[in-house]
Amino acid sequence: MSLPAPAVLISEVGPRDGLQSVKATMPTADKLRWIDALHAAGLREIEVASFVPAKLLPQMADAAEVVRHAAALPGLTAMALVPNRKGAQAALAAGAHKLTMPVSASRAHSLANVRKTPEEMVEEVRAIDALRRELAPGAGLEAGISTAFGCTLQGAVDEDDVIRLAVLCAEAGADEVGLSDTVGYANPAQVRRLFRRLRSELGGKAGAAHMHNTRGLGLANCLAAWEEGVTTFDASLGGLGGCPYAPGASGNVVTEDLVFMFEAMGVPTGVDLQRLLAARQPLMAGLPGEPVYGMTPEAGLPKGFVQRGIQP
Repeated sequence: MSLPAPAVLISEVGPRDGLQSVKATMPTADKLRWIDALHAAGLREIEVASFVPAKLLPQMADAAEVVRHAAALPGLTAMALVPNRKGAQAALAAGAHKLTMPVSASRAHSLANVRKTPEEMVEEVRAIDALRRELAPGAGLEAGISTAFGCTLQGAVDEDDVIRLAVLCAEAGADEVGLSDTVGYANPAQVRRLFRRLRSELGGKAGAAHMHNTRGLGLANCLAAWEEGVTTFDASLGGLGGCPYAPGASGNVVTEDLVFMFEAMGVPTGVDLQRLLAARQPLMAGLPGEPVYGMTPEAGLPKGFVQRGIQP
């Protein structure tokens, strides 16, 4: 039996954000098995790769092959991170359905992460928008405002700067603009405030919440964003990953815990929890010895818990 139509979209970022943040490189065949398991669980948007030089991130050397595989899975939006026009061209050639760009509100983080200022990244958004309209008019383009809630390199990040940058990205051609708690500094009050401002400025172009659980507030921050009308949430299976250019930024929100939270609240995600838990197996097989996290996988589902649309 199929699950109810999702009220929120869970965008799985483990195969990109997670894998590029660990030292080991998952073999390509294991990546493809893991992505297949995530798809089988009902995830319909997966960030599967980033197109950056292999010498910088050898974990992503097989990005084109991975995107080609994911793009062929029925009903799946195969998303790729691209920091520049060259990466976008390669991602589109591989068949990516959606491009996501990291645009940091922190000047220090932006220079460390992509060696460009925030203003220069806005111009990259503009160039990539023109490129995708030429090569793949149906492809989506998302800008994620990194370090929107603070930065380990710069410290505080002015909220006015965050909103101004988000507006500039939308004007430059991004279909949607989300906010990322890259280093786990956010708290629920701040999340509500910033997403309220973002939705006020951008309306339907206000995008996803990308939260980290570095200080234990990941789910609380996702709930705060949802209460402000956000319906797309990034998460990583097993809490894998962080940001290699942001010291201390461990701990993406655990997909399994996020899906359980929403489903327990009666908010459909379109994700089968039992199959999602099973998708941890190919992850662990492909990265033996790598720690994975999650309270729901450790504790199990509550006695008598039945997910709507799933036969017990």
